Amino acid sequence: MNISADWSELLRVVVVGSCAYLALVVLLRGYGKRTLSKINAFDFVVTIALGSILATILLSKSVSLLEGVTALVVLMSWQFAFSWLAARSRRVRKLLASEPRLLAHDGELLTSALRAERIAADEVMQALRNHGFQQLKEVRSVILEPDGTLSVIGRDTPAA
Repeated sequence: MNISADWSELLRVVVVGSCAYLALVVLLRGYGKRTLSKINAFDFVVTIALGSILATILLSKSVSLLEGVTALVVLMSWQFAFSWLAARSRRVRKLLASEPRLLAHDGELLTSALRAERIAADEVMQALRNHGFQQLKEVRSVILEPDGTLSVIGRDTPAA
């Protein structure tokens, strides 16, 4: 192995990585906080894809910095456009994001909802414990949110 080639490759990673990182930070500031949110599955996929593009820019000699930054801009532009449309169109919103799903109500598990969402009762019980509840009877409802988290509303929690 040629040591000088190894150092030049490392230098390339440092220089290209620094430039790509700065470009990503500038783009994130320009496109807004929503770009890295995990509000729904679509947003989560975009976040993963941005990481993948950044890794490719850093480690692949066959992808130039300009090509990589262009890929970031394209992905973020599509994400911006879809989230902008979703904020204004119910149809687009329904296409991109799922609706919240009630999994338990008044201390009872809704088994058909659990089956449909592929959620085990043990996972609901874990969510209860994470929210400070010990038993299902302490809970008014458990909701599977569009981002995949489980919201737990206690009986003593005032209705919104």
